[in-house]
Amino acid sequence: MTTYDYAAYVAALPRVLSGAAALLRDAGGRVLLVEPNYRPGWALPGGTIESDAGETPREAARRETLEEIGLDVEPGRLLAVDWVRGSGRPPIVAYVYDGGVLDDGQFSAIRLQQEELVSWKLVERHEITLYLLGSLGLRVLAALDALTAGTAPVELVDGRPVG
Repeated sequence: MTTYDYAAYVAALPRVLSGAAALLRDAGGRVLLVEPNYRPGWALPGGTIESDAGETPREAARRETLEEIGLDVEPGRLLAVDWVRGSGRPPIVAYVYDGGVLDDGQFSAIRLQQEELVSWKLVERHEITLYLLGSLGLRVLAALDALTAGTAPVELVDGRPVG
């Protein structure tokens, strides 16, 4: 296979989008959510993995958290990987990392990325699916379960555990 043939082969491969987020909590177990200005619903701090630049999912979760809320948080263990099908776009592979428990000083230091975010809030587990729409809410609940149980990362499809 020539270099050209290989480039054409790669260009013809299916595409998958990828994103990574940090699951940040307070001492009471409430989850930090951010409100985007470009779509309905809330989200975890996170975003697109810049894979073309060689960024890993873990690096993206850290970078996006710093960009979106101004906190440089080293991601902990991987909690969930979700294959999210969609209409009108390629599937998304979404990674959720344990962002840990933030203290009062860190909450006071939050500075929102004004270009993308309107606000942030802490929500109780039972409120997650009221704020996080569709598979995102299910993904976060599954990540919280994996965190609480201390289990391996959970494999999800559209927010639901596989198997």
